[in-house]
Amino acid sequence: MLALAGAVGENRRAMTTETAAMPIDLKSAFAGARAVITGGLGFIGSALAHRLVALDADVLIIDNLFAGYGGNLFNVAPLRERVSIEIADIRDVRAMRELLADCRYLFNLAAQTSHMDSMADPETDLAINCRAQLTLLEACREVCPGARVVYASTRQIYGRPQYLPVDEAHPLHPVDVNGVNKMAGEAYHVLFHDVYGLDTTALRLTNTYGPRMRIKDARQTFIGVWLRAALENRRFELWDGAQLRDLTYVDDAAEAFLLAAASDAAKGGVFNIGGERLSLQQLAEAVIAANGGGGYETRSFPPERKRIDIGDYYADDARFRTATGWSPRIPVAEGLRRSLDYFRRHLAEYV
Repeated sequence: MLALAGAVGENRRAMTTETAAMPIDLKSAFAGARAVITGGLGFIGSALAHRLVALDADVLIIDNLFAGYGGNLFNVAPLRERVSIEIADIRDVRAMRELLADCRYLFNLAAQTSHMDSMADPETDLAINCRAQLTLLEACREVCPGARVVYASTRQIYGRPQYLPVDEAHPLHPVDVNGVNKMAGEAYHVLFHDVYGLDTTALRLTNTYGPRMRIKDARQTFIGVWLRAALENRRFELWDGAQLRDLTYVDDAAEAFLLAAASDAAKGGVFNIGGERLSLQQLAEAVIAANGGGGYETRSFPPERKRIDIGDYYADDARFRTATGWSPRIPVAEGLRRSLDYFRRHLAEYV
């Protein structure tokens, strides 16, 4: 059953690749529009908030600020006079109905992102990444049925790749609880488009990194703890340097969300978002080079992490590029430099 899921809607989504996308005027799309970001105090959500404010959108940030989930008021400190912030849980049906009224764009990034936490506490992961997504979509259907909804999905739902690069037709076979629940959350978004006509789009993100990411631990991504170690003059651990990954700088990821929301060709679609491909050893050496020093130690994969590791992964994101005209602009070397510069200035706010 899982093996078939990647092909669901294949004919519909394939239509987005038939012609190259016309340029999208984001200023015209978002100026004055009510844009809601769930998980908006987190890493990617706050990057979206910065871009939307620059586009003169009317921005509402919703975040529960739960400890360990990445929300940080400092992420939007420069925007505090230009955005509205509501500390709320997307599982709160009444609150969501009130907050989503008059919403034109909904960027749905609220999630539990830790793979290890999902295995240790699967019920909480289910509540946030699956059940709450249904609550949110029901609220949209009731109070803002005309809103454009862009959902942050993940490469993790593919599991261990059967071929590379991974395209959207690849079978879905997640290796952890987080992947199963994110797969269900994505499927709800597709279903509500197909059955109720909500304008939903899902973006399957790969390793996103950059300023404002969580660096105090590996709950978001291993890259954060590498950056912190480099800044604190500590050696970080490299578990399998030969593994391949593709990385997306956070500003490029935010641009993908904006283009997905503004593009008619993206309606109802599920798209991979990729980036620059390199081995983990190359990435480790790039971190050290960008930092101007540091080091790492090669270790064996911890058994509890090896059980849910997906091995090599890099995406085929040609469909999204064709549908929207998107392409990543920030190479890894530059993205790491920008990230380290940001955290060097603001380290105390993130550790």
